[in-house]
Amino acid sequence: MSEQITLQVPERVVQSASYVAAQSQRRVEDVLSDWLEQAAMELPVDTLPDKDVLALTKLQLLPEEQTTLSDLLERNREGALDTAGKRRLDEMMRVYEHGLLRKAQALRVAVQRGLRPPLQS
Repeated sequence: MSEQITLQVPERVVQSASYVAAQSQRRVEDVLSDWLEQAAMELPVDTLPDKDVLALTKLQLLPEEQTTLSDLLERNREGALDTAGKRRLDEMMRVYEHGLLRKAQALRVAVQRGLRPPLQS
């Protein structure tokens, strides 16, 4: 079930959503709705209990996801991706990048809480 509401959205958010919508051949409204749903379903890392923060510090793609992503990237480099493949690659890259961000946030929180030592540089 969904409800229709009216929002004022910053221009830079509209531009980003418009770009994603064009790339994925979707409506801007659908992209924004998906983004809002995802944001509402995912708690900020610093509000998670210690065990969940530590689990996020170990986040990785599943082996089959890594294989698929590598294959899509290779096919993209070769110019051999069709529209569906490009959409799949875009989606997988969003998932991958989001996972990296969550992992980095979890590492920061884990160090702040004293759950693990800082990474050595």
